[in-house]
Amino acid sequence: MSYDVSSPSNGRVKHLVNLRDRRYRDREQVFVVEEHRVLQRALASGHIPLELYWAPDLGPKPDGVDLEPVTMSVEAANRASYRSTSTGVFAVLQFFATGLANLKTPKGALILVAEGVEKPGNLGALLRIADGSGIDGVIVVGSETDVFNPNTVRASTGAVFTVPVAIVGAPSQAADWLAANSIRSVAATPTGDTSLWDADLSGAIAIWVGSEADGLSSDARAIADVAVAIPMAGVVDSLNVSVSAALLAYESLRQRRL
Repeated sequence: MSYDVSSPSNGRVKHLVNLRDRRYRDREQVFVVEEHRVLQRALASGHIPLELYWAPDLGPKPDGVDLEPVTMSVEAANRASYRSTSTGVFAVLQFFATGLANLKTPKGALILVAEGVEKPGNLGALLRIADGSGIDGVIVVGSETDVFNPNTVRASTGAVFTVPVAIVGAPSQAADWLAANSIRSVAATPTGDTSLWDADLSGAIAIWVGSEADGLSSDARAIADVAVAIPMAGVVDSLNVSVSAALLAYESLRQRRL
């Protein structure tokens, strides 16, 4: 079979490889989506690919895209994939808005604030949790992690397209926006004086979670209206950031449904 792109050293492959690098993504203002499921969620959310690539030997042709795909050999696709083994589809999308104006504030809004989360996979997991628990928006504090990182996109399973995201540089920026919208701040921290089981997580609240290594900064803890600790029965004193966020988010969801 003849492909539009056969060689792993083709310029288009190099372009996809370069998009793994944040500086290149930021300069071009585009990012890559791999996997059919994630692409379908992007399309359902109104995101239109600028470029589309497909390896016929690795899977079906992407549905729902008017753009005719550039065909690739298996070798070219595997070279282009950040996971080294491709699923056979690549879509290049434009950056979307990540300002605070992007967030929605319905009555009783539930917001997740993630400060200093360094691992792209953890940020993706937080977005997935946000989608699953009905969180209205996610505020990412700090520049450590990039929402357009391919591992963030993959780990979110497409939730990066369904949950409004805002990126700010400092906790005070998030705090000012929350205060302006009458949203209480709840800090998840092992030193919290209120147990998760006793905390009031109803009404308009923002759940704050911190980095994997250090937790929330002193500035973020000072902002909180209440500090909540997750009861721990063993010798460890903390959980993965996405697990902690999930426990608080779903407890808030439970209280709201009651």
